[in-house]
Amino acid sequence: MNDKLVFLGLLYFVQGIPYGLQSSLLPVYLRGAGHSLTRIGFTKILYFPWVLKVLWAPLVDRIGTKRRWLVATVSGLALTCLFSSVLAPEMHIWGVAGTLLAMNTLASVQDIAVDGAAVGLLKGRGELGLGNTAQVVGYKAGSLFAGGGLLAVIDVAGWSWMFLLLTFVYAGVALFVWGAPVLDEETLRGQQADGGKRGGQVVDAMKPWSVWRKMLAVPGTTWTVLYVLTYKLGEQGAVTMFPLFLLDHHMTARELGFWNGVIAMGFSICGSSLGGLLLAQFSIGALMRRVFVLRTVSMVFQSSLLTVLEPSPLMKGMAILSMSAQHFLGGLITTLTFTTMMHCTQRAEESIQATHYSFLATLEVLGKLTFSALAGCVVDWFGYQVAFLLFLTLSAGTALHVWTATFTGALREHQLKEQPK
Repeated sequence: MNDKLVFLGLLYFVQGIPYGLQSSLLPVYLRGAGHSLTRIGFTKILYFPWVLKVLWAPLVDRIGTKRRWLVATVSGLALTCLFSSVLAPEMHIWGVAGTLLAMNTLASVQDIAVDGAAVGLLKGRGELGLGNTAQVVGYKAGSLFAGGGLLAVIDVAGWSWMFLLLTFVYAGVALFVWGAPVLDEETLRGQQADGGKRGGQVVDAMKPWSVWRKMLAVPGTTWTVLYVLTYKLGEQGAVTMFPLFLLDHHMTARELGFWNGVIAMGFSICGSSLGGLLLAQFSIGALMRRVFVLRTVSMVFQSSLLTVLEPSPLMKGMAILSMSAQHFLGGLITTLTFTTMMHCTQRAEESIQATHYSFLATLEVLGKLTFSALAGCVVDWFGYQVAFLLFLTLSAGTALHVWTATFTGALREHQLKEQPK
């Protein structure tokens, strides 16, 4: 089991690096250069390859091996970072945007392959909880490394050295995956086609409507689709806009990079880790019901801070507490959500499991991406107070949706199945 966790955690770590670069480093850089919140919000379009990944997921699912896809994509990320090291962001802003777009494209393909590997490797509730903890914690650690750590030292090390470091990180991981024995386990051999079956698989992969019908017929898919599209809407708006409110009124970019990029993300990782431990002891429905209520209460507290515009040590402390609590609960919810998704995917037939999980993961990204891109527009048009009232309403609605499901819907089914005999 330890080999599986190290393997998955490392791959999700390097997968989180592009997100950290774009979500933490780029907004602070653009806001410092005087760009509007609307323009900063529209940079989320660089995440678009994550929305499209479901289109090529059947090919990754059925053509080649997980090892080859992983080595190819991680090597491609290394080459992209090497190219980025020769760019000057002040003079080549479109080149930087193209680099991040390429990194997101490669990372999205890598995600399909590693998710397929995880579905095959993780067995039983205990492994699912720990495996999804490794997924979420690894991804957030990569985001923290890129968006917090590198943001803190970029003034000293410089852009070129930062991307050269990332080049060596990706190259080392590619070599690790090439020789990783965990991919030789029997659980994955059934998913990797031999030469005699590959032609038929390619033909089947070219029939998307057949794959879609099979995916939508999997029990629990309809509820899970609605859930992953909406569960982060209010939280994502607050997480995106509250740091920029602090940048406008209370904190410098360096302070924000430390408290939001490092400390708050550290709380998020702690929340994700706790989620894996709690899943081994309690039903997922009971956990989600309580955590979503706590998240709504946390957003009420954060929204109340928007009325304070004058800088003060007390306000700064309350803001840090609010961000830390929000990230902690968000990390906990993310682990519970990805475990719910994997529960649903494991009911699908083996030949479409990676595609099914990629479908759910794509919708999860789409829900967060769409709203976070529009959140800046809402703030520019109506102000922070009205925008956060909308975020709070959406968060409360999601809590009600989850609460209902624990008694009458999909999460009640999880509870019944997971009760000890």
